[in-house]
Amino acid sequence: MAMEQDPNQVSDASRLQAQAERARGFVSLQEIVMAAHRGLSSQLWDMLSGGSDAEATLARNRLALDRLALRQRVLVDVRNIDTTTSLLGRKMPMPVFIAPIGNFLQVGDPRGAVAVAKAAVAKNVPCFISIAAKPGIEAIAAAVNERLIFQLYVRSGRKWVEDTLDQAKALGYNALCVTVDRAYYSRRERDLINRHLVREGGHRAFHASLTWDDMVCMQARMGVPLILRGIASGDDARRAVQVGAAVVYVSNHGGRQLDHGEASIDVLREVVDAVEGKAEVVMDGGILRGTDVVKAVALGARAVGIGKLYGWALAAAGEAGVVRMLELMEAEIRTTMGLMGVTTLAELNPSWVRPGLPPSPAPGLGSAYPYFEALRRT
Repeated sequence: MAMEQDPNQVSDASRLQAQAERARGFVSLQEIVMAAHRGLSSQLWDMLSGGSDAEATLARNRLALDRLALRQRVLVDVRNIDTTTSLLGRKMPMPVFIAPIGNFLQVGDPRGAVAVAKAAVAKNVPCFISIAAKPGIEAIAAAVNERLIFQLYVRSGRKWVEDTLDQAKALGYNALCVTVDRAYYSRRERDLINRHLVREGGHRAFHASLTWDDMVCMQARMGVPLILRGIASGDDARRAVQVGAAVVYVSNHGGRQLDHGEASIDVLREVVDAVEGKAEVVMDGGILRGTDVVKAVALGARAVGIGKLYGWALAAAGEAGVVRMLELMEAEIRTTMGLMGVTTLAELNPSWVRPGLPPSPAPGLGSAYPYFEALRRT
């Protein structure tokens, strides 16, 4: 007698097949964002795409990248281009990683962070998993055969922190990222106006009380490399190294915390100089194109985190959409290097970028995805 198939499995298989077919059709990052915008409600789009208060920091992240012009050299043999790098000793095919996003990835795909982790592993890029990510750090770790990076928000007291770090270590997470720029949860006005608030749980007082000494204790407890995310000054970068951070992570939370703050790319060089090679430096904030990645590497970033862009890719075509996004990002990085006359990332340094006029004064994503913005206005 033939066994009946589980209808849920059939449904999942059909959904994954449809996502794969959609993803194969995407020819540009811009097209992925357009698909996400079509597929998401206005509330969910705003939740993924917005920033805090007046969104000045969000806009500055993009504008600061656009104000950097790339230099070009010609008549260089660029038939072979090496985009590889490493982070914490792990070799990567390109200087890109999956930044931590909290508990709303499931709005793009019902599998949430599992789909993202699988895509990251498929493309061999590091993946940060937030304590707030669904369906939880245990299920996410069990879904892949690769060690992931654990990102912590403190939701309770010392016993909770110790138990959580012990759990993450037992699950095989091989680095600890503590986000340090969220002492208060910001006012994300798009979500407030939409009456669509998403919070990760716990009382804010626990995260608000964190100090540098706590970073030392956390690293000692978990016994893995420490990454401090949310560093936005040279002074704090030096303190991060002093407390044992192996990676100093420049970030302003994608413009979703302190409004009217500095753009990540604008403080990157200050942080790199302050670290003096004693830790690896990474960054996120407004990264939407391969040219953005090349600019950050030229200014000293070991690798660059993608946040909103993979949220949109997930909404556009699930796991397959994130894979396709990473493929297109790698193609853009390679093309940019070839057109600049650069064959390895090691050749990049600050001399390859210059101040330049931004290509568009338009707010939003216009400078990175002009066709998308034009369609939105019609």
